Amino acid sequence: MRPSLPRRPSPTAVLVLILAAALASALALYLSLTTPSRVAGTAQAPPASRAAQGSPPLTEGRLRREAAALLEAAGAVSVHVRVRDGRHAVAASAGEAELGTGRAVPDGTHFRAASVTKSFMAATVLRLAAERRLSLDDTVEHWLPGVVSGNGHDGNRVTLRHLLQHTSGLRDADSTAFTGRTAPEFERLRYEGVEPERLIAAALRQAPEFPPAAPGDPAPRWSYSNTGYLLLGEVVRKATGRPWEAEVRDRIVRELGLTGTRAPGDDPRLPEPYARTYHRFAGSGGWTDTTVRAMAWAGPAGALVSTSRDVDRFFTALLGGRLLPPPQLAAMRATVPVDAEHERYTPGMRYGLGLMRQPLGCGGHRWGHHGDLEGAMVRTGLTADGSRSVVIALSGRTTDERRLLATEKALQGLVERMLCRA
Repeated sequence: MRPSLPRRPSPTAVLVLILAAALASALALYLSLTTPSRVAGTAQAPPASRAAQGSPPLTEGRLRREAAALLEAAGAVSVHVRVRDGRHAVAASAGEAELGTGRAVPDGTHFRAASVTKSFMAATVLRLAAERRLSLDDTVEHWLPGVVSGNGHDGNRVTLRHLLQHTSGLRDADSTAFTGRTAPEFERLRYEGVEPERLIAAALRQAPEFPPAAPGDPAPRWSYSNTGYLLLGEVVRKATGRPWEAEVRDRIVRELGLTGTRAPGDDPRLPEPYARTYHRFAGSGGWTDTTVRAMAWAGPAGALVSTSRDVDRFFTALLGGRLLPPPQLAAMRATVPVDAEHERYTPGMRYGLGLMRQPLGCGGHRWGHHGDLEGAMVRTGLTADGSRSVVIALSGRTTDERRLLATEKALQGLVERMLCRA
């Protein structure tokens, strides 16, 4: 038997088949243009976070150019910058690690964290509060009887919260009386071992600037007070039986693996590697090397040595809730307005408990803390969730107000560009 042959289609059926094929091709083309292609079930589009932000990964070359521009704008000697976006971190530097040598700033450079120390100290106090070893509403008189008294001071009215937030009204001693106002004075005093207690005593010989803030005041009078943080160091000693350095080390440094962070104690040197710091004192025509110096006087207000990686890791853990329970972290992030001087240098700044907040031009805020010493400036900035961060360590500071404002503008500009990259 012969196999049967298929029936020949009619002209109408052929036309229908052609139209159907054309429609299917058009639909396939449309879908290919409007949906992401997939290979082996994996989307070929970039990760959601990167696609949403629309920014390619930062390169070392671009960051090096940014660092060089900052160095020129600040008229500084060297600058080291570390930027992190999620898990992608880039570090770059510009300038000389030592004047006249041409030597680049080394990777992993150590620097004096200055007042960034206050954030470490505040986190330590808040951890003790979470453990009910102390309360933020405890008075200074409760822990340090008779210390804050005389000349209009009353330790019964000053709480630990006031000290952390700079709303106590306590004035600062003139630290340059102990460290030197001029280049020759600095050279003479650079190894002078001055204990924080001497600065506390000198500060309390002055009347308070204003009364301590009323509880819950949303806009209290505010004045930056290193004295408050020096007193907190003494409170921690009373509450724990150990010096503040030991508490910061065990509760933060070791827990987070901050291998480059330490309190220098009586050691005037920086650990290797480091870039030298230089300061232009009033009346001086050149730079004074301020790298090697005694720092015991700064205590819990500004003595720590750290690295950009460690500072980033600390603030990321802090803002991410790894160091403090939610109530203590919320207390730390509750901010108040600052005084006119700080507003001038850092527009829109507000202060919490050892934390600074400043608005970003792209929306949201940056969090962190500043640090300043003769010859050195440290700036930090993290997004609220800690997903992006910037840490800058600059060498080459001056007493000239115009230059300081220009440098501050350049520093904050770089922080904003890195946090707001689109």
